[in-house]
Amino acid sequence: MATHKDLIVWQKAIQFVLLVYRYTQSFPKEEIYGITGQMRRAAVSIPSNIAEAHGRYSEKELLHFLHIAIASSAELETQILISYQLQFLQEAEYKELLSLNEEITKMLASLIRSKKNKNDKN
Repeated sequence: MATHKDLIVWQKAIQFVLLVYRYTQSFPKEEIYGITGQMRRAAVSIPSNIAEAHGRYSEKELLHFLHIAIASSAELETQILISYQLQFLQEAEYKELLSLNEEITKMLASLIRSKKNKNDKN
C-alpha cells in the first residue's frame, strides 16, 4: 500500500515548505512571531494535512483534510502577497512561491475531484 510520501503533491508541498523557510529567514527579526511564523505554519500545514488525509479510513475525513490543505494554501497565498508588498520578498522569490503554491493547489483540487468521482461511482 502506498503512503502519503508517494504522492507527488505531498512531495511538492515539502519542497514548498523548505522554500518558505529559506525565504523567510531574511525577513525582519521582529516578524518572527508575525508574518514569518504565520507563513511557516501555513506552509507546514499543507503537507501535514495531506499526510493526515491519507491516514484516514473514511473518504469523508480524507476529503476534509484535503480541503484544509487547500485552505492553508489560500492563506499562504495572501501572506506571500503581503510579504512582497512589504518588500520582504524579492520579485523572483514572490513569483516562485506563487507558482509553486498554485501548482500544489491545482494538484489538491484534482486529487479531491478524483476521490469524489470515485465515491460517486461506488
